[in-house]
Amino acid sequence: MAGAAFLVWGEWLNWRWSRALVGSGTGSSEAVVVLGYRNPQPTANSVNRWRVRAGIRSAGDSRATRVIFSGGVTGSGAAEARLMADYAKSVLGLDGTVLLEDESTTTWENITNVIPLLDDVDRIKIVSQPAHALKARAYLRRQRPDLAERLVRADEYRFGEWMIGKPLLALYGLWTLRVLKTEEREVSR
Repeated sequence: MAGAAFLVWGEWLNWRWSRALVGSGTGSSEAVVVLGYRNPQPTANSVNRWRVRAGIRSAGDSRATRVIFSGGVTGSGAAEARLMADYAKSVLGLDGTVLLEDESTTTWENITNVIPLLDDVDRIKIVSQPAHALKARAYLRRQRPDLAERLVRADEYRFGEWMIGKPLLALYGLWTLRVLKTEEREVSR
């Protein structure tokens, strides 16, 4: 019983985070920002491969969508952004507009460095695990409130996906989200 409650709690918290600091959005042009995860190997690791898949499903079929991969070098290999873009194109067949931000090493830098790539879009989606995506949306809100008004929900949360890991992701998320203000954690109406 306790195990089932732990799983439900993990699902609920991740669901909640995926719906915080987002609006309904209008307009046809959009950017999907996929945040990288530490990747010291020469190909995209499992976390980055999942994020790329979530980014592509968030983009849908729209030709007016640009996918932005964000993440610098974390070790001696290539930048996370390059590894994710290579995986998206060569394995998943992504053929739309792809942009790279390959200098950032923190979430704050991810947001700072993608801002110039977001100025001309109507809708912005940020893709990562739900707690990390929420943190990035809060950082965009702090850095550029005008752009944060364009944030819409990405498709990074799906019921049952990563179910066994979601309670652990929720525990880690609670620890990392302690830097956010209470109103930055509220589910959007």
